[in-house]
Order: sequence, then structure tokens, then C-alpha cells
Amino acid sequence: MGGAARFLGLAAGVALIGGGAWFGGRLAIESVVHDYILDHPEILPQAMDNLQRRQTSQTLSSVKQSVETPFPGAVLGNPQGRVTMVEFSDYACGFCRQSLPDVAALIARNPQLRIVVRELPIISPHSPEAAKMALAAAEQGKFGAFHDAMFAAGQVDPSAIAAAAQKAGLDMDRARRVAATQAVDAEIARNLDIANRLGFTGTPSWIVGERLIAGAVGIDQLSEALAAVHSR
Repeated sequence: MGGAARFLGLAAGVALIGGGAWFGGRLAIESVVHDYILDHPEILPQAMDNLQRRQTSQTLSSVKQSVETPFPGAVLGNPQGRVTMVEFSDYACGFCRQSLPDVAALIARNPQLRIVVRELPIISPHSPEAAKMALAAAEQGKFGAFHDAMFAAGQVDPSAIAAAAQKAGLDMDRARRVAATQAVDAEIARNLDIANRLGFTGTPSWIVGERLIAGAVGIDQLSEALAAVHSR
């Protein structure tokens, strides 16, 4: 029997002993709790981890529909796919670039996979500019092309952003107008807020089903999470 189970058994026993005398029973339970925690402080990290997971799960439930609804066009893979994976990404993130082959392989293996990309520009002073241009590319139906060209540039600065946009074939006047809109600003602010609420502090970060995954974890862990979604 684990520590938490032993603790619950002791508390239940005290409650039975207390019978109908609730006040005395409550004091006895509190005494057992106090003494057990002092004798077994190792249960505290486990309890805190459980509490954090529960709170995170509740937060995810409250934002799940929103976070899985992309900014129009900001999707990789099958836009109508039945399985959704969310990636929080920054074009200045080397670990995001490192994950590109994993993402490509997952898309190739899973024709029903839809990857919702949420721009999280937190690394470079020019990351917000790149994120806004990516959303402008999404508005033109060229998100994937800009996404690939921007990461291929290997750096994030105004000249690299402009070159990636031109390589993706964007109408530059239209792209600049869209990048400056309130809708784009609101999307980035929303992504920053959701990431903060979910406890994501860096990129890449992923949501797969009910799982939150931080970092460039590799294709095996992402595939395992997707398999769990398929099995439900």
C-alpha cells in the first residue's frame, strides 16, 4: 500500500472512531493528518504534483476548443484532419527548427493529422515581426511556405523575414496590411495568455489530446501521445 493510501486508511479509521461526534472526529482526523505528514514528508511533492496536474487539466479543458481553433490558415498537415496537435512555436527557436523533421514525419505517417501552429514570439526582438508575417501568410493561404522558408533562413531579422515572405510568394502590400491589423495583434496576445495559463515557458510546446508536452521531445514521445488519442 502506497503512502497516500495508508494515509487515507488512517483518516477513514479515525472518522469511524469519531462516530457521530463530528467535532471530536474532525479534530482527531486533523491530528492524524498532522502527524502523518510530519512522519512522511515525502508525500508532499506527490500531493503538489497531483494538484498541479489537476489544475492544469482544468485549465486545458477551459481553453481546449479555443486553442485547437487555428488562426485562419495557420495549419500544417491536413486542415480537415480528425486528429489535432497544437504547437506553440517561435521562428527564432533552435529547438523548434530541430523539431521540423519530426513534424514532417508525423504528417507523412498520419494523413488525418492537423497541426495547429500558435505563434509564440518570445525569444528574439524580431520574433513578433516574424510571427505577424506568418499570420499574414496564413491569410493568403501560404502559411506552410512561409513557415518553411522562415525556419530555413536560420535567423530572424527584417531582411530574413522579407526574404522568406518573398520566397513564399506573398503579396507584400497585402501582407504588410494584414500584419498590422488588430486581429493579428489579438491572436498573438491570446497565444501568450494561453501559454502562460498552461504553464508553457518556452518553445516548442505541444498539446496532444489531454497531454501537455514541453520541449523538443522527439518523434517517439509525440507519436506515443498521438497514439493515445487514436486509442480513445
